[in-house]
Amino acid sequence: MEYIILDLEFNGTYSKHRHKFVNEIIEFGAVKCDEQLNIIDTFSELVTPQISKKLNSHVSALTHITIDELKESNNSFSRVMSKFRKFLGDGVLMTWSNSDILVLMENYKYFFGNDKLSFLKYYVNLQKYCERAIGYSDKSRQLGLSTCAEMLGISFEDDHLHRAYNDAKLTALCFKALYDPELLEHFMYTCDDDFYSRVTFKNYNICDLKNPNINKKEMYFNCETCGRRAIRRSKWRLKNRSFRAYFRCIRCHKDFEGRISFKQCYDHVNITKKIAEIPPKEKSKNAKPHQDSKQSDT
Repeated sequence: MEYIILDLEFNGTYSKHRHKFVNEIIEFGAVKCDEQLNIIDTFSELVTPQISKKLNSHVSALTHITIDELKESNNSFSRVMSKFRKFLGDGVLMTWSNSDILVLMENYKYFFGNDKLSFLKYYVNLQKYCERAIGYSDKSRQLGLSTCAEMLGISFEDDHLHRAYNDAKLTALCFKALYDPELLEHFMYTCDDDFYSRVTFKNYNICDLKNPNINKKEMYFNCETCGRRAIRRSKWRLKNRSFRAYFRCIRCHKDFEGRISFKQCYDHVNITKKIAEIPPKEKSKNAKPHQDSKQSDT
């Protein structure tokens, strides 16, 4: 089995023809690895923009690609796509996060009318794989490629990042350092209808306590000092897409605000809990316990 790690650079632009914004691909970069994860082939192609004749200033500054370079390449998306399909073959496509495959699908639909990549057989989101393999647990922020490389002691030049081939190669090095064939099986998807439903599903925060996907047994907090279950002293209220309530630890006489959010993903709900100190003004409002402090009415 061969693994193809792909990275894309793209330019956000508005299509007057389709009356919508499109992330138009301007560069493909990929490396092909064998079963021992040795790089056996490479792919690097610029793409001449067809939707917009200008580059976003942020994209130019980040990639150091110029519009003149893109025009001189004389490479249409369809031509580069044809080359890449041959390069991919029957291999497993891998990208860092699913943003690149979504952009690839977006461009494929724009130019060919179909967002399903018929030539694609298997796919792996290497960002999710590396997060699990490295034990990354920060739910508030996804693991960045450069951060992963730094954690693994892989050296790279900052000014080489944000070019498709360089990022693809760095991703391959991270993958090789964390390679676990058994773990990989859990992150490899067959590109069937369920896969496309999964990859295009947009996660959202649940903001209704009556939603059946909320596990109300999780709506508790333990004291950070002693670890014991705290007592809820106020009703739940929604603020900034998280449910919040005041709690008190009877043992430590500590008051705090518990914040819990439920994010609906394709096949599960992510639960995030945070504890925050109560500001003096709110602490005075929360001085008296209420009848609704029982845990049963969540």
